[in-house]
Amino acid sequence: MDEVALRSLIPGVLGVLVRRGADFAAAEDAVQDALIEALRVWPDDPPRDPRGWLVTVAWRRFLDVVRADAARRRREDLVDEEPQPGPVPSADDTLRLYFLCAHPSLSPSSAVALTLRAVGGLTTRQIAQAYLVPEATMAQRISRAKRTVSGVRLDQPGDVATVLRVLYLVFNEGYSGDVDLAAEAIRLTRQLTAAIDHPEVAGLLALMLLHHARRAGRTAPDGSLVPLAEQDRRRWNTVLIAEGVGILQTALSRDRLGEFQAQAAVAALHADAPTAAETDWVQIVEWYDELVRLTGSPIARLNRAVAVGEADGPRAGLAALAALDDSLPRYPAVAAYLHERDGDPDTAARLYAAAARRASSLAERDHLNRQAARLNAGRR
Repeated sequence: MDEVALRSLIPGVLGVLVRRGADFAAAEDAVQDALIEALRVWPDDPPRDPRGWLVTVAWRRFLDVVRADAARRRREDLVDEEPQPGPVPSADDTLRLYFLCAHPSLSPSSAVALTLRAVGGLTTRQIAQAYLVPEATMAQRISRAKRTVSGVRLDQPGDVATVLRVLYLVFNEGYSGDVDLAAEAIRLTRQLTAAIDHPEVAGLLALMLLHHARRAGRTAPDGSLVPLAEQDRRRWNTVLIAEGVGILQTALSRDRLGEFQAQAAVAALHADAPTAAETDWVQIVEWYDELVRLTGSPIARLNRAVAVGEADGPRAGLAALAALDDSLPRYPAVAAYLHERDGDPDTAARLYAAAARRASSLAERDHLNRQAARLNAGRR
């Protein structure tokens, strides 16, 4: 559907929202948001019912705005009810809310999902992508979690492991560039590190700092993604790298290895390499072996395949990749990279194009399409 046909649907969609109770101005804003989303999504995944799709997305946007406005008014009311001015606390209650949402009556996965939605500010779609499940499945999980805690007292804080998982996912969403939550996740993790002496808390903080240190190099001036091997390492924040490495070394010295320490060790090896060619890929493979042992994570196995391809050659990387589920996010992108390094540009170009169709962000999709176009141009 072209843009003219798309805009012809606006009056009908507006009418539905107004009949459902939305005021006209808010309905207009919601419909515009839905149109932008349609222009982004439809070229690769056109809906069977365009008008119904627009109504659903616009109504969700409207409800999100209403909820956010209601929450803002509640916060303002609480400020107005303060009895008298006093000293400003050095920390807010956000971290305490994370612990309360991680309630013992919930499973860890449900507690994480609920906290990300209610406190972390992530959408159901973003949480579903982080957990590799359909959006409808995650919506049901969050709804069940809400029902579970609706009749219990939130006076029993959850465990540290669940809160760490929430902070990790919030940081990852911020680091992706879609939502700027990375700095907030680092702030809260610093608070947690000051309050709890635990090597995995320190490991998570080190991981965040080491990744955040490279953020300036991840995008070009035009907003396009820059792969790690091509980044200008002079743009990396050496102060954050030094802090992260110091925190990690202290945590590892306690000999209580956990998944966040293992991930931070991988990040530290990347940060320590003066150039991409000098990266110690053999050590990185060893750390991914530890991470797979600790978690069994399919994403860790996918990243390990990349590291094996760098350490032992692309054929070895492809062999490691063959044992994994090809529905994993980034699987076709990894396969494309390894096939290109193995001297098979035709297969690589096809896989880059397939990866672009499955990309979770516009910047990632553009990058993968450019890789496919580069290889296709080389065959002419």
